[in-house]
Amino acid sequence: MFQINLKTFLIFLFCSSSSLIPEVFGYPQSFTNDSVEERIYQHNLDNENYQVEFKYHNYEAMTKFLRMTSAKFPSLTALYSIGKSVQDRELWVMVVSSSPYEHMIGKPDVKYVSNMHGNEAVSRELMLHLIHYLVINYNTDEYIRWLLDNTRIHIMPSMNPDGFEVSKEGQCEGGQGRYNARGFDLNRNFPDYFKQNDRRTQPETVAVKEWLSKIQFVLSGNLHGGALVASYPFDNTPNSLYLTYASYPSLTPDDDIFTHLALTYSENHGKMSKGVSCKSTTQGFKKGITNGAAWYPLTGGMQDYNYIWYGCMEVTLEISCCKYPYAKELPKYWEDNRVSLIKFLAEVHRGIQGFVTDMNGNAIEKASLKIKGRDVGFRTTKYGEFWRILLPGVYVLEVYADGYVPKDVEFMVVADHPTQINVTLHQAKRSDVFYRPTQPTLFHRQPQHHQEQSPGFLSSISNGFSNLFGNILG
Repeated sequence: MFQINLKTFLIFLFCSSSSLIPEVFGYPQSFTNDSVEERIYQHNLDNENYQVEFKYHNYEAMTKFLRMTSAKFPSLTALYSIGKSVQDRELWVMVVSSSPYEHMIGKPDVKYVSNMHGNEAVSRELMLHLIHYLVINYNTDEYIRWLLDNTRIHIMPSMNPDGFEVSKEGQCEGGQGRYNARGFDLNRNFPDYFKQNDRRTQPETVAVKEWLSKIQFVLSGNLHGGALVASYPFDNTPNSLYLTYASYPSLTPDDDIFTHLALTYSENHGKMSKGVSCKSTTQGFKKGITNGAAWYPLTGGMQDYNYIWYGCMEVTLEISCCKYPYAKELPKYWEDNRVSLIKFLAEVHRGIQGFVTDMNGNAIEKASLKIKGRDVGFRTTKYGEFWRILLPGVYVLEVYADGYVPKDVEFMVVADHPTQINVTLHQAKRSDVFYRPTQPTLFHRQPQHHQEQSPGFLSSISNGFSNLFGNILG
């Protein structure tokens, strides 16, 4: 359907798009007073009687709101389901973008996943308010317009709708509703790089894994409750026995980027960066961020899976000390998190982006890419696109594809806008010293920490500690 001759067309596409990040990330200024007045008038007409209340929405109410939004804003939203829960509830996802129904060449996909633990309910409501905020401000807020014009935002308000239905408003602690309908913790249910995860895979987890295999997400936030901190990979560690007093950081090759992403959320939050402690008996987190394993290690977490298996940079966002506060407190949580939720997504436009093509300008799908010195790789889409979030500096991009001569490209990243890199690979011959008959192994393909061995006695103990601390902390 799409004949890709990318050499000239896609360079033009990127150069002509409004991909520059607005002043870290401020507002574009290319609009007139007349256009503003016209948009405000149309905005008031379009959004009459379209509201979302500060209350908890059960599955039926949530579904009704999502369907209403999709019907009212068909040019900005698309509603789809990635599968069903144990009790046959849809796992809804709402795309919010100026191109909601199809992937647009050069436009990265980002996501938020909320309510993974059913009794951590604040994020579920914040996602509905975020959807509402984005669509009603598209015509009047230039920053929102820029974000939606240049990004496809996928929002899953509830990954665990069954757990939410049995949770109790006002319960700040405990595990009632945390698990899915079969009693499984979904944030301990993914494949793990460091250890074998022998827990039986659940339908909610299967749905998310298939989702990640179909859409190449670049950036993600996994929203939880029970603490106030932005936690980043790795969540797990090669250490055998997990005790909270003996937890140590388990750092990724991209620790600088993960720290930056966590700080982006924390520093734009109303309280998080102040290191507020949720309990008088515990200390707050310095600057409101932590490495996951340094807090408490866990096996089978979703953020590690996103990063190692698909190169998607996911941060876990713990946004409320109380897991399920009374609804009257929701406006406060929305105001604390609103700016953070938007600024975090905009970070997808930091670093590099580009295309890998052959000598004829045709896209090379599933080319393997890696930043030299950083062992977690990523791949191109079927259109040859790639993205990688990076901080300012000089880097080398290593590019490989089956049957092509590998190529190294040195480049520089600056602070204000992404660096555009278009890589052309040459067909290799078997006589070529650089010929690679197969794609190189990515970081996650050969686990180094006994992935196939039985978890054993110490592993069972550590899993028990992980579940206990998860119930207590978030």
